[in-house]
Amino acid sequence: MQPVTSPAALASAIAAPAFSTSRFRAEREADWIAFDLLLTRLEKKGAAALTSDELLQLPLLYRATLSSLSIARATSLDKALLDHLEALSIRGYFLVYGVRETRLSRIRRFFLYDWPAAVRSVWKETIIIALIIILGALTSWSLVAHQPEWYFNFVPEEMAGGRDPRASVEFLQSTLGHGKAAAGEQESGLHVFATYLFTHNSQVSILSFALGFAFGVPTMMLEYYQGIGLGAMLAVFTNKGLGFDFGGWLFIHGTTELFAAALSGAAGLRIGTAVVFPGARGRLEAASHAGRTAGKVMVGVILMLLVAGLLEGFGRQLITDTLLRYGIGTLMLLFWLAYYYVPRREDVT
Repeated sequence: MQPVTSPAALASAIAAPAFSTSRFRAEREADWIAFDLLLTRLEKKGAAALTSDELLQLPLLYRATLSSLSIARATSLDKALLDHLEALSIRGYFLVYGVRETRLSRIRRFFLYDWPAAVRSVWKETIIIALIIILGALTSWSLVAHQPEWYFNFVPEEMAGGRDPRASVEFLQSTLGHGKAAAGEQESGLHVFATYLFTHNSQVSILSFALGFAFGVPTMMLEYYQGIGLGAMLAVFTNKGLGFDFGGWLFIHGTTELFAAALSGAAGLRIGTAVVFPGARGRLEAASHAGRTAGKVMVGVILMLLVAGLLEGFGRQLITDTLLRYGIGTLMLLFWLAYYYVPRREDVT
């Protein structure tokens, strides 16, 4: 049995105008064009290019565009119009509600928040690596202090440069910048020396970080070995009565350089720990997550090593007063501690 259609319904259906793309465009296209123009100006010049009235219009035009897109999808209009409205809506979403950062703001965020936050997150690993470096230094120092011949097992002769138990007090003192070396000759090699130190220390730190994937064991061994050389050299100067002067010679750059070394080891250890103890994640996922944090730490480590290289290659050679060396080293240590560990509130601008 056929359904009965009332005369009123038939008359309404006949009288209703057919929906057309042209009429739809004519009624709404002005809003789309206005929205597109505002978005273009916002993309090129930022929010400062818009007046307060235009800023208030943005969310209204965005909602009108979404409404048009919804109608267009429901009525199966032509594909070109659908694509245009979808692209306009996506642009509008990211520009009106999305977070937009310039390169400068991203760099600023990294230095103010991301880098310090990454370093704070590996504080346990940093303490472990620092203790390993200290253990290595104490081990070699105690051995060389009682039996100086142990020194040659820890420090290769070509690297020692004559600074060994056989050297005289005068020679050792001259290597600390207190001797009669010609100033012109000393300054001529500063640039090369600073470049060499930066390259060498960067390579050691990157290697320590890269070896972290092997459960962190090679990383800890390498950091222990770094402490070994330091303790052996300290014992030689201490036995000659130059321990305080050697401390200043080392302190001016060592607080930055050894801090960087501890952080590079901590970054490698973070990855090794994630591989051994992945938790609820898979090992690959846990290592990937730890690698993102460790990578931020390592970017900062390279910058710290650059500062240490400048202090070692220039500051230590030009500043020969021991107390001033201690003062600069202490200020650098306090600066890094404050920069990393003093809490700060992240702005949301």
